[in-house]
Amino acid sequence: MSLQVPGAPAPVPPASPASPASPASTTTSSSQSSKTSAAPASAPVRGDGTTVASRARRRWRTSRTVVAGLAAALLAGAVLVTLTPTTSTIRFAADNPSPDGGMALAQVLGDQGVRVRPTTSVAEAIGLAGPGTTLLVADDYGMPDDVARSLTGTGAQVVLVAPGPDLLAAATDQVTHASRSPDLSTPLPARCEDPDAVAAGEVTTAGAMLRLADDAQDAQVCFTDASGAGHYAVTTLDDDPDVTVRVLDDATGLTNAQVTTAGNAALGLRMLGHEETLVWLVPDRPTTADEPGGVVAMLPPWAVPLAVQLLLVVVVLALWQGRRLGPLATEDLPVVVRSSETTLGRGRLYRRSRAYGHAGASLRAGAADRIARRLGLPRSSSPDALVDAVCRATSRPSEQVLGLLYGPPPAGDVELTRLATDLDELESEVHRA
Repeated sequence: MSLQVPGAPAPVPPASPASPASPASTTTSSSQSSKTSAAPASAPVRGDGTTVASRARRRWRTSRTVVAGLAAALLAGAVLVTLTPTTSTIRFAADNPSPDGGMALAQVLGDQGVRVRPTTSVAEAIGLAGPGTTLLVADDYGMPDDVARSLTGTGAQVVLVAPGPDLLAAATDQVTHASRSPDLSTPLPARCEDPDAVAAGEVTTAGAMLRLADDAQDAQVCFTDASGAGHYAVTTLDDDPDVTVRVLDDATGLTNAQVTTAGNAALGLRMLGHEETLVWLVPDRPTTADEPGGVVAMLPPWAVPLAVQLLLVVVVLALWQGRRLGPLATEDLPVVVRSSETTLGRGRLYRRSRAYGHAGASLRAGAADRIARRLGLPRSSSPDALVDAVCRATSRPSEQVLGLLYGPPPAGDVELTRLATDLDELESEVHRA
């Protein structure tokens, strides 16, 4: 029990553990104060203050238009390639829609139930042909004899259009080339008993014509002229009499542009439609850069439209995103570089590239300029005038001065150092004079 005396100060209560005066409280307050004061501070900025994510977002914002344009062009090209039918530019090919192609005849044969199998590969044609099929070989471009015999030995009915000598000889020895120039002004009548030729009536063609051999027996030539040479021949295969060989001297009459002339269509449909399957072989001759068409002829048909579209997209993007150059603007350098630092940096570049000649030329030019100004010579003075003035001022021989100022370039560090030292001594003598 405690008593309080009137007028005396009230007793001070003892310090509790939670009092601010305690060490623990002081430490806690200090840490809280530190945390409070450090909270508003931001993280230190490094570099230009950007992050990988911010740079990626900025680059995407500036390039998304170009990316979208390229994506649209690629999508349009893919759609164009998908929707464009597969065609070729090979003469008399079954998938060539141009005037010199054979697509019209192939489509009509397909409508009549004949399965047309176009190809440009000899190996594929041999694999597809066989008994019960018709093998058409057109424009063989001088096929070798062994390849020709492989084609005629498949067991398929053979139709040769514009055959070369080796291909015709491999098929039959009863028909040969007549090597005559046909008269294209009037069609020629059949003049034979072959049912296909009789049904056609008359045809027009631009081939060199065909002729029967002297010992021909089971062969006939149709659409002949007065000399007996004709455009169409029918015979049998030498090695297999059951295989019929039909030969047409040229494919011009069966192309898309000429197939409807005279009886060309009837002849083509009948001689190619004897079997349910027709293997249409037109060997693909490689196109070289010096031939008509050049490199463009080697490209697929969809390459040119796609290239035009891409070029158009590039031009539009260049006009849209391009910046026109305005007048030149002068700006102060952000920092001032002392001449000594520039000289030191240039010297290090010379040393790194081992440009001893350039370094020596710079030393000589600087020394000659300073010496000329010291001696009162104009900048347009000739080397001889400068050498004479230096000789009079230093009493040195002219050959020595000429070698120092206009001699051969140094070939290494030692010679460059010696040249710098000699030029410095020469300048010192001029200044003392």
